[in-house]
Amino acid sequence: MIEYNCRMGDPETEVVMPRLENDLLALFLAVEAGTLLEQAIQEDPRAAATVMLVSKGYPEEYEKGKAISSIPAQTPVQLIFQAGTRESGGQVLTNGGRVLAITSLNDNLQAALAHSRQTAEQIGFEGKYYRKDIGYEFV
Repeated sequence: MIEYNCRMGDPETEVVMPRLENDLLALFLAVEAGTLLEQAIQEDPRAAATVMLVSKGYPEEYEKGKAISSIPAQTPVQLIFQAGTRESGGQVLTNGGRVLAITSLNDNLQAALAHSRQTAEQIGFEGKYYRKDIGYEFV
């Protein structure tokens, strides 16, 4: 038996959902009505890659309240999901272990991953950490 646990805030979801072109609510309603098999799932053909920025100490006791700089605006090829953040006085601060998920879409996985990593380097906060070894096995 294989279990795949995928919550809406997980990096696994943040790399899959941007490729879904269907109306998600319509799919949920089809599940509830028992008609999901009648739905044609439409997906963006581009590859997607997510890099998760985490706070120092994650997954154990992690730091909070660090100012985050240089979060780019969403574009057609990149989404920044705020997970462990909060706003205070007009400033975005860290407020959780998993802070930001950077998801990029591109024609191939290598380019998508490179774009997410480039953005990860541009975003700043004290104690920022991300795994630089994840994704290499696929490119």
